[in-house]
Amino acid sequence: MGGPMAMHLANAGYEIAVYNRTRSKAEAFVSKYGGRIARTPADAADGAVYVGMCVFGDDDARTVTISEDGAFHTMSPDAVFLDHTTTTAETAELLGSEAKKRGFYYLDAPVAGAEEASKAGQLTVMIGGPEEGFKVAKPFLDTYAKAAELMGPNGHGQLTKMVNQILISANMQGLAEGIVMGRESGLDMEKVLNLLGQGSAQSWWLDNRGSRMARAELDQSDGGTANMTKDLGICLNEARRQGVSLPLASLISQFYVEVSARGRAAWESTGLITLWDKRYK
Repeated sequence: MGGPMAMHLANAGYEIAVYNRTRSKAEAFVSKYGGRIARTPADAADGAVYVGMCVFGDDDARTVTISEDGAFHTMSPDAVFLDHTTTTAETAELLGSEAKKRGFYYLDAPVAGAEEASKAGQLTVMIGGPEEGFKVAKPFLDTYAKAAELMGPNGHGQLTKMVNQILISANMQGLAEGIVMGRESGLDMEKVLNLLGQGSAQSWWLDNRGSRMARAELDQSDGGTANMTKDLGICLNEARRQGVSLPLASLISQFYVEVSARGRAAWESTGLITLWDKRYK
């Protein structure tokens, strides 16, 4: 996800410094889009007006920001740090507090829209943090987001992303079950999905993943299953913190754990269907 975001910034004419823990990825990016390769997160952030981060989870976010070579040590006053990682609200609150002490803006800014939206510059970004920081970030966000909204203080971007993940997990589960039942009943699922996509069952997941699920042509290196396993765990932990019951999300979370246990953690998030589709047995 981070690569296409940086691509849009480079294409918009911004000077880019790129840091990736896999140096070959940074080298490939710079050879194609220009910019410089940073040695550390601190080197990448040094002198920057806008810093974007996209890593896997809480531990990675804290390492890249506040470890010995972390980006927070070299952030300029009044610069803005956008964290596109999906983390807990607690981590967002912690990093927001650290940034405030150091005199710059931190925005927790998880995204929705999958990799194709990132490549097309059509991401949806849910943001938590100070309004002044959001105003500084907006021109940069406009290069790769179709929608970006300030949801409240630090942590509220992550809380909004949790709601998103609860909603889409139920959507994917329903899509998986419907496709399996339809196939086993002898229906032409391409025709079924084309028709239902024009009615009340229409969704982003049906439009963009339904046909691939019906043909058993899932992406096996997308990493979505690992991400959803992590994200639903975050949702359930937050629900416990708030005293809220999430029975369906809890069940689907267990399904994702089982998909991973069967060796498919790297598969796309619609890999849920492999638990019931007989073609994957």
